[in-house]
Amino acid sequence: MRGSGNVYRDFGRPNAGLEQARAITAAKIIHIMDGRKLSTRDAEKLTGVSHSEFSRIRNTQLGRFTLDRMIAILGKLDEDVEVSVTFRARKKDARIVPRAASSAVAHGRRRTVRASTRT
Repeated sequence: MRGSGNVYRDFGRPNAGLEQARAITAAKIIHIMDGRKLSTRDAEKLTGVSHSEFSRIRNTQLGRFTLDRMIAILGKLDEDVEVSVTFRARKKDARIVPRAASSAVAHGRRRTVRASTRT
């Protein structure tokens, strides 16, 4: 059997899309730190974000992080961030889709949200 492309969904996690988005964002933060050879202490000095938070990200302990907080951390690392959200109909055996989301899906709309973290 083939995976869906989202391991959290494949394991039946209730907020699979959000969990995957946080994991991808964490991977990007780790990639930037590795590319710049930043320790958690160096990243703290550069961004003002606690080194313990960078340590949690490195250890994939993401439960305390909201997606917007992680995007803000990317911004503090001088990264531009673009977020794209796509709505697709679920299979009939899936949970009920909220009314606003199902309306967008029924009309085939795609909503893209772009946010720059640069100030």
